[in-house]
Amino acid sequence: MNATEKLVEAAREAMRHAHAPYSRFAVGAAVRLTDGRIVTGCNFENASYGLSLCAETVALAAANAQGRLADVEAVAVVGGAMGADGAISGQAIVTPCGRCRQIMNEAEQMAGRTLAIYCAAPEGDALVEHRVAELLPHAFGPADLGITPGKS
Repeated sequence: MNATEKLVEAAREAMRHAHAPYSRFAVGAAVRLTDGRIVTGCNFENASYGLSLCAETVALAAANAQGRLADVEAVAVVGGAMGADGAISGQAIVTPCGRCRQIMNEAEQMAGRTLAIYCAAPEGDALVEHRVAELLPHAFGPADLGITPGKS
């Protein structure tokens, strides 16, 4: 299994831990760091909806909590509808929401490198690779505020 396959599989495993009782749509994310370590996250919904957290944001926040935001090099995202039994299946590829795209832009600028964003289906081999600039053109980020990696 290559590094990208490991990253996608970690996102699939994280997806299985999603707390999504309201949308019934589970999402898992995995962040690969420069040393190959993988940090994961899953969506965590809240009854007030607006307080829900997306998988990508959880994973990137976890990397940051470990002091590793500047070490992020790739993100994998997997999501799908949950059946009545809690199983998640399907061949559809999901992409990050707008909020997560903005969070990824922040991570990319703070890391000082282009991040690979891998989007995959819950099942099968379907995989699409994106770049943050493709997902969120003309983004506003740290550089617009005069902040560069390693300086705050």
